[in-house]
Amino acid sequence: MNPTRPQHHGVAVFSGRPRVVGIVDSAAAIRAAKRLKPEAVDLLEWRADCLGTGIFDTTIPWVVTVRHPAEGGANSLSVVRRRAMALELLPKAAVLDLEVRSLAPMGTVLDAARGAGVAVLASFHDFRATPSAARLRETIRRAVDAGADAVKIATVTESAADLARLLDLFGRASVPLSVMGMGRLGMASRVALAAVGSVLNYGWIDRPNVPGQWAARELRELLAKCVSRS
Repeated sequence: MNPTRPQHHGVAVFSGRPRVVGIVDSAAAIRAAKRLKPEAVDLLEWRADCLGTGIFDTTIPWVVTVRHPAEGGANSLSVVRRRAMALELLPKAAVLDLEVRSLAPMGTVLDAARGAGVAVLASFHDFRATPSAARLRETIRRAVDAGADAVKIATVTESAADLARLLDLFGRASVPLSVMGMGRLGMASRVALAAVGSVLNYGWIDRPNVPGQWAARELRELLAKCVSRS
């Protein structure tokens, strides 16, 4: 963690062993999440663009996001509506996920998160390919400059070169990274990237929402076996 960056209550989830996040993005996922034992996942992600602001209480910490339509968000929500929903959900959040592209237009949400002790995860999603190393590094730089506590990168991984570009990010970043692949090498990438330092690693609870995802409970068990905690 950059020592000049403010420390928030949620920042603890970005240190230590890799953590698994279960995605709650449908009514069926809500039902499944409510049945989870606390040790099944480390965090839950509330997809407010899919579900609105009716988040339920749980002892498992929440990652809250209102996804931008250009990065897979549902219901074509305007920035005004997304801003209002994110602010409403902040009291329930340990971590707020804002796309890198949203950090400026949702600056009031970013400021409110800082004031509330909610960690900010700046995210970038590419559902077509893995961008160049230069573009990925520039995306991380923009997030750091805006004050993000960690950066999430999710791209399509169809080749060894795609995966290599993602792995290479860990030797260069000044903030914790949550990095994962989708597509043909998605499942393999998630294990490899967790092993080299991906702090948050996402899995499905009800059904996959992108190709290459593990079930969250299965991913947590797998990482406990194959990723060193030393």
